[in-house]
Amino acid sequence: MKLTLRVWRQRNAGEPGAMATYEVDGISADMSFLEMLDTLNEELTLAGEEPVAFDHDCREGICGACSLVINGDAHGPERTTTCQLHMRSFADGDTIDIEPWRASAFPVIKDLVVDRSSFDRIIQSGGYISAPTGTAPDAHATPVPKPDADFAFEHAECIGCGACVAACPNGSAMLFTSAKVNHLNVLPQGAPERETRVLDMVAQMDEEGFGGCTLTGECATACPKGIPLPSIAAMNKEWLRATRKVRR
Repeated sequence: MKLTLRVWRQRNAGEPGAMATYEVDGISADMSFLEMLDTLNEELTLAGEEPVAFDHDCREGICGACSLVINGDAHGPERTTTCQLHMRSFADGDTIDIEPWRASAFPVIKDLVVDRSSFDRIIQSGGYISAPTGTAPDAHATPVPKPDADFAFEHAECIGCGACVAACPNGSAMLFTSAKVNHLNVLPQGAPERETRVLDMVAQMDEEGFGGCTLTGECATACPKGIPLPSIAAMNKEWLRATRKVRR
């Protein structure tokens, strides 16, 4: 498979970037997208050129590091992570545009690598539970209704990749924040911080400069783990409940 790649190159955060065009040949349809980029970087290195910087870690669709906009879509044409996207999703002779996430809260560090520490700060503001010291409680000592457990697990699948932000026309982080709030707030272990969690995490999200949510739904469509759009409504409900309780 022979491909034309148009890749965003940017030396650092302080310099302007531009698209650079490369030709790669001998690409197997069974390669992952990141393996294809590895092939490009091997050719660039052998030619004495600077390889393309991009994020990756587990390459198993778990860590969320492999965040790229491919032909205008977060993570590419399939609903999966970039590392789990295979080159059989493309055709011989295709031109592929590869860009970093585009959001003011995700500044570019270099080439395709962006700074997503804003997500870390949102989690640090309230994404935790009280953990009493001492002997670990017996399994099932705290009963959790099956619907609540299913709801919590569904939202705990969020890997923090940022596809929701990249896909949103407003650059909103509401889907990410709602996943982190909801999977703890519905469990009895998260009850002590239930009000402060949602208030603090939403406040931190706003402070980071993410855009406002207008429920376009692009976030849920792009999410590789299927976090549902109603998650945002559930968080809004939690936020209103916490606001009213604080006012009392």
